[in-house]
Amino acid sequence: MTTSTAIDVPETESRPLLDDSANVVGGGVVDYKGRPADRCNSGGWTSALFLIAVELAERFTHTGISSNLITYLTGSMGMSKATAAENVNTWGGVATMLPLLGAFIADSYLGRYRTILISSLLYVLGLGLMTLSAVLLSLSSSDSKNGAEIMSSSPSQFQVIFFFVSLYLVAIALGGHKPCLQAFGADQFDGQDPKESKAKSSFFNWWYLGLVTGPTAALLFVNYIQDNLSWGLGFGIPCISMMIALVVFLMGTRTYRYAIIRRENNPFFRIGKVFSRAARNWRASSSLILVEMEAQGTLPDKNSQQFRFLYKSLLKSVGSEDDGGECRISDVEDAKKILRLVPIWFSCLFYAIIFAQSSTFFTEQGSTLDRTIWTGLEIPSASLKLFMTFSVMVFVPIYDRVFVPLTRALTGKPSGITMLWRIGIGMFVSILCMITAALVEIKRLATAVEYGLVDDPDATIPMSFWWLVPQYVLLGMADVFTLIGLQEFFYDQVPAELRSAGISLYLSILGIGNFLSSFLIFIIDETTGGEEGGGWFSDNLNRAHLDYFYWLLGGLSAVGLVSFSFIAKSYIY
Repeated sequence: MTTSTAIDVPETESRPLLDDSANVVGGGVVDYKGRPADRCNSGGWTSALFLIAVELAERFTHTGISSNLITYLTGSMGMSKATAAENVNTWGGVATMLPLLGAFIADSYLGRYRTILISSLLYVLGLGLMTLSAVLLSLSSSDSKNGAEIMSSSPSQFQVIFFFVSLYLVAIALGGHKPCLQAFGADQFDGQDPKESKAKSSFFNWWYLGLVTGPTAALLFVNYIQDNLSWGLGFGIPCISMMIALVVFLMGTRTYRYAIIRRENNPFFRIGKVFSRAARNWRASSSLILVEMEAQGTLPDKNSQQFRFLYKSLLKSVGSEDDGGECRISDVEDAKKILRLVPIWFSCLFYAIIFAQSSTFFTEQGSTLDRTIWTGLEIPSASLKLFMTFSVMVFVPIYDRVFVPLTRALTGKPSGITMLWRIGIGMFVSILCMITAALVEIKRLATAVEYGLVDDPDATIPMSFWWLVPQYVLLGMADVFTLIGLQEFFYDQVPAELRSAGISLYLSILGIGNFLSSFLIFIIDETTGGEEGGGWFSDNLNRAHLDYFYWLLGGLSAVGLVSFSFIAKSYIY
């Protein structure tokens, strides 16, 4: 016997129980035994803190492998800077696009809890294989070469394939982990309860604070080990961190709230049917639509004029067999919610391209500068991203405890400013970041010329790494506005059954941004490189022109901000 519903819960018991208590959470939410969730004994900040701790450990893990990946590819793997940057951006793009598939599986079949659990196991497996890959590469180099010659030896094709298979296994794990964990965390708050609704809005700010706190230790500790001790150990420590995250996640099982998955009314198929039927009925007249709307007890209002062609899905498909039941007005409204997000999604892509630079060319810039903190201690170039992390850690509390109350007093809105305003402010700050980065790069190139180091790519330019700090700080500030705003926006503005999909849509912006960054680098490198491999992204950064690239990104972001502002004005929440 099959059932049409399933509970996102590890226990097998799933019988609904009646409970008239005012403390019972509505909306079909249950506890770990399948009973109606009690507001006092489940969910809330208790459950959210378990999940924030998991996110903190996972971000430590992710940063431990991603922040210094370009150094591993250009060093141990022997790739050129442009090729390594393309590979980093491509992997980052895949890792942030796969959540679309992970969200579909979670929201339709497995549920968020099970998806997180399976993804965590895959994560540990991928990291274990990455660690083994680095150890084998180190052993083979030690056996065949010695001294300085180790640096010039190239890995075998098998070693390269083995590494990238393990790296992309991590990307698959991220596809299930990233969209579900944050959505599952927000699910621990009841949006219908005034007190918990306010806590849910604050949750996104503190979630992002936890999201950037985890990488701090990785940038300080793991990157140093990778650069100075061992890549095997440098990948092994993140693997152990992910094991700890899995244990913490399981510890919170009894405290979580779980949603019931209604498979007979799959939200993806239900909304997809609206688009397919509207396409088949594109010739239907407006009068027939009005008759059907009135038959369903709904009269058109001013908001129904937007995407009104979708109402054609209310009619039976012309010349086709029954395709799974009627479309209702509520289905059309849910489809319109999804469609309204598309222009916002596109207009934010330019921001995502800028965000991708913090792990690629910002790091390469830093590798050429004097990174001495004090005599005998040099900060790894990948660890410069710490200043971006510190910026977020400073501005999140300021935003939540100072900015929101002040703007709330002026606007009367609970969140101070709208989510779209928040996103737009961050996009403007990102443009300032690119302008700053371009000016600093001009200064770096001038210093290289001044000291006669243009043709010495391995020399340390007598210019302090502190020159790069402003661009990291500005990008961190932009993230507090744009990235947190996008997280809340795409979670809040999708139908309730598609929360994981909403988070995955936000993540896909970053994924496409990585792909676009990789594509831009490839096109510019092919166009400006010439036969001698120079151009904007020359392996000798002292002859490259990253400043031109930063000016280009600043200009593209300005275009994106203008288009975003135009779209945001007409958006209907």
